[in-house]
Amino acid sequence: MTAKGLRRIKIKKRIRKYIFGTAERPRLTVFRSNRQIYSQLIDDSTGNTLVVASSLGITEKVSKKKIAYRTGVLVAQKAKEVGIRSVVFDRNGYLYHGRVKELADAAREEGLKF
Repeated sequence: MTAKGLRRIKIKKRIRKYIFGTAERPRLTVFRSNRQIYSQLIDDSTGNTLVVASSLGITEKVSKKKIAYRTGVLVAQKAKEVGIRSVVFDRNGYLYHGRVKELADAAREEGLKF
């Protein structure tokens, strides 16, 4: 694994010591690959994934940031359907910048509170 990947894992472990999702306020976690972005709402007390959204279904030729924005809108809409209004944001060791920030901003604009 590269030094950059090891750094992200180290940061991820440090963050996860303090971030914990419950059924009332699940953890919104983000994973980004080179091409796609994925987000989940996780209840850590039971280990269940409540909502999943990803950019796999988006086939339009737009920038990665716009795809991340649409994924954030999608996860917020699915969360509303399940009845979730408030979450804990887990950036998963990534910098709060670029695609991660776009996803978070879109989820906030759609009504998720964090």
